[in-house]
Amino acid sequence: MKAKVNGIELNYEVSGNPDKPWLTFSNSLATNMHMWDEQAKLLADDYHILRYDKRGHGESEKVPGPYHFDDLIDDMVALWDHLGIDQTYYVGLSIGGMTVQGIMLKHPERLKAVVIANSMGVVPPEFVNAWGDRIKLCQEKGMAPLIQPTMERWFTEEYRKKETPEAQFISDMIASTSVEGYAGCAAAIQKLNYLDDLGKISGIPVLFIAGSQDGGTPAPGVEAMHRNMPGSEYLLLDPAAHISNVECPEAFNEAITGFLGKH
Repeated sequence: MKAKVNGIELNYEVSGNPDKPWLTFSNSLATNMHMWDEQAKLLADDYHILRYDKRGHGESEKVPGPYHFDDLIDDMVALWDHLGIDQTYYVGLSIGGMTVQGIMLKHPERLKAVVIANSMGVVPPEFVNAWGDRIKLCQEKGMAPLIQPTMERWFTEEYRKKETPEAQFISDMIASTSVEGYAGCAAAIQKLNYLDDLGKISGIPVLFIAGSQDGGTPAPGVEAMHRNMPGSEYLLLDPAAHISNVECPEAFNEAITGFLGKH
């Protein structure tokens, strides 16, 4: 389905049980809502589920960048308003987990409990430069040259060797992502800087999930967010790289169902 919110058209899908609480999934850069297919199916009886494609991704509008996290936050909140969602559980991976940090700071009343997986609260200088290189590459040559190095960062070598349909599904998502969406979100990531403010957040249960082999958002950065949020929970998945809900779905699913179920 499509909704005109915050000045752009966002693609979204509602599923699950309309008599249960809302649960929002927010995907990584260069993927779309279908990276959550397994989780949406698993939790369909217990939650009213919202998945969406962020701007420039999937079937959402390809808005020229650069983007800022305020754009991504306002897109999310405007979509909730459009659907009449006053409060929701939230599971975000990578940039999805970055976006919800800003939502927790700006709109804490909209969140019941939050899972932040494979994410970070601030971008180290060397990562800023790497993102600049990726932006330049995709603008000059499209998404094709980014597929292999991205897959190498996102999944462990052992998992990639299995050549699973799920890994191919993610590879295809990367290939189909618009240059505008990738470059726009990458520019937002370059300026990510929520880490020091996380201690201001209270009253929202948070679970942080890291992957021990995650080179995209290394585990120490996830641990730093956990330390800055007293009362939060932390889980290290091993083996797992960046797209942990796909690489180790059983452990990921057990973690999120247990955490959300007690809040």
